[in-house]
Amino acid sequence: MNKGKLILTALLGAAGGVPCPAQPDGRRELGLEFSLTTGGKPLALNAPGLTDAAGHVATVSRVDFLISGLALQRGDGTWMESRDWFGLISAGQGKCRALATGLPPETYRAIRFNVGVDPVNNAADPNEWEPGHPLHPQASGLHWGWQGGYIFMALEGQWQRRDGTRSGWSWHLATDAMRTTVELPAVLDMKSVRSVRISFDLSRLGATADFSGAGASTHSRPGDEFAGKLSAATAGAFRIECLSTDRYQDTVETTQGIVPSSGTPFPLRISSRLPKAKLPADNPLTVEGVELGRRLFHDSALSAGNALTCASCHQQEAAFADAGKAVSTGVEGRQGRRNAMPLFNLAWHEEFFWDGRVRGLRNQVFHPVADPAEMDQAPERAVEKIAAKSEYGPLFQQAFGEAMVTKERMGLALEQYLLSLISQDSRFDRAARGETKLTPEEQRGLELFVTENDPARGLRGADCFHCHGGNLFTGGQFASNGLESSPRDPGREAVTGNPADRGKFRVPSLRNIAVTAPYMHDGRFASLEEVISHYDHGVQRSESLDPNLAKHPATGLGLSLEDQRALAAFLRTLTDEPFTRPALEQVSRK
Repeated sequence: MNKGKLILTALLGAAGGVPCPAQPDGRRELGLEFSLTTGGKPLALNAPGLTDAAGHVATVSRVDFLISGLALQRGDGTWMESRDWFGLISAGQGKCRALATGLPPETYRAIRFNVGVDPVNNAADPNEWEPGHPLHPQASGLHWGWQGGYIFMALEGQWQRRDGTRSGWSWHLATDAMRTTVELPAVLDMKSVRSVRISFDLSRLGATADFSGAGASTHSRPGDEFAGKLSAATAGAFRIECLSTDRYQDTVETTQGIVPSSGTPFPLRISSRLPKAKLPADNPLTVEGVELGRRLFHDSALSAGNALTCASCHQQEAAFADAGKAVSTGVEGRQGRRNAMPLFNLAWHEEFFWDGRVRGLRNQVFHPVADPAEMDQAPERAVEKIAAKSEYGPLFQQAFGEAMVTKERMGLALEQYLLSLISQDSRFDRAARGETKLTPEEQRGLELFVTENDPARGLRGADCFHCHGGNLFTGGQFASNGLESSPRDPGREAVTGNPADRGKFRVPSLRNIAVTAPYMHDGRFASLEEVISHYDHGVQRSESLDPNLAKHPATGLGLSLEDQRALAAFLRTLTDEPFTRPALEQVSRK
C-alpha cells in the first residue's frame, strides 16, 4: 500500500449492517450506513415529510446520491485517503450502505467523503464501468447521458400549494463546482468499531428553499445561486448517528433479495452472531409498513370499548412482556389464562403462543383481539374502526400502495413491526465481542450455564444449555420442565392431541429474562432466584418431563447458594438495555 494512501473498495447492498472481520494481514473493514431522515424522523418515500422555508409541505419520491473519496483522519491530524472508492446511496433501491476495506487497526478521529465524484471520473466514459458499479449508468441512474457528467445528488418529489394544488420539485446537484465535501468528527477505534451509522437529514435542505420560487428546481447550471445554497446545506445535513461494534448479517441474504413492491426497504440489522432468519417472502419489511404496524400496536381501537392496546400487555421496558403480572388483565378486568410472553426475535419462530397453536405472526396478531379474556373484539369490527380513522388511509397507501384498510393488510403491518423487534445487544453480547468483561461472579455463572451436571464424571453444572443454548438462548422447542407431576394445563397436548405432549410449553429465550418477571406459562415464580431454585431441587417427575431434566438425580442439582447467585448474575447480563428503552423503540433502531 502506498504511504499515506488508504486503498478502499465499495460494497453495495440493501440497508443494514455489514460483516467486518479482521482481514488476514490484520486490517479491518468499516461499514458506512446511511439513514435518511427528515427532522430527526425516518424518511418515508412518497409521504409528507419535507417542509420548505415558506411552510410548504412536500413529499419526497427520490433520494439518490453518489459518494466518493473516503478519508480517515489519524490522531496526528494527517489524512489517509482512498483511491477509486465510490458508493451509491439510493432510497428507492434500498441501497443505504458502502463498505471500506484495508483499514489499519488504528484509532481515527474524523471521517470525510464527497457527495459527487472527482473531475476525472466525472468527465470519463461511463460505459467503461462494470455492471453494478456505482458509476455504471444503469446502476445509479445518475449519469447525464449524452450531456456528460454525473448528477451527484437527485432529490425529487411534490409539494402542495396553499390552494391545495400540487406541483413537482426537483433538486439535482451536479457539475465539478458542486462536488460537496462532508467532514464528520468521530472517534473510530478500528480494533473494535465495525460500522458507523450516518444520518442525512433532508429538513436541513428544505430550510434553504421556497418551492414557490427558485427553490422548486435546480440543475446546478453556472450562476445558479440556489445550487450553491443546496451544496452548503448538504454538507451540514450529515451527522454521526452511532457507532457499532457488532457484525451484522447481509440484509440482502436475510430477506432473500426481496424488493418490496411499495415503500422503502426497512434497514433490519441482525447480528452475525445470530442464526440466519427466514423472513416472509410475501411481506418484505418496509419503513412504512413497520411504522403502520407500530401505530396499530399502540391503537386502542383494536379492543372493545377502546380499553386496551397491544402495548398495554406488552411494554417495551419489560422486553414487551407484561411487567409484574402473572397473567394479564383484559377488558373489564378479566383475567387471562397464561402469562404474556415477551415479544422479540420472533423471526426465528413459526409457531406462536405458549402451546404453539398458531402458525405465522400475521395470523397470531388477531387472536388476542378476538379473545374474550383479552381485547374481546371481532377482528372485522377492529378493521371497521381503524378504517374510520382518517389518518390511516394515507398510512396504508404508503405501506401497501392502496389506501383500503383490510384485515389482511393489518396483519401484514403488525407482522412487519413485530419482526423488527430484534434483541441482540446485551452486556453479554458486548463481552463476547471483547468490548467489556464479565465479573468473576458472572463468568462463574456462565460456566455453570454451559456445564452439564454429571456427578459421575465430576461435572457439577446447571445444565441450562441443552434447552437454552445458542445466541438466541432457546432452541425454540416445546418441553415439560417439571412444574407439576400431573400437569393441570395440557399445554402442547391441546394442539397436537398427543398425550406425550402434556404439560409441554415453548422454551422461552433467556434474553432479557431479568426484566420479564414473573416466570413460567402461569407466572408462578416471581424472581430469578425462585426459578433457579426450582431447577436446582424442585423439578417434579412426570412421563413428559424433558429427558435433560429427568436424567438429574431425584435430589436435584445440588448447586451451592453461591453458585445459584452466580447463575442469576450471569442471567442478568442478558438484558438488552438499548432494546428495552422506550426512547429507542425499534422502528428506527441503530
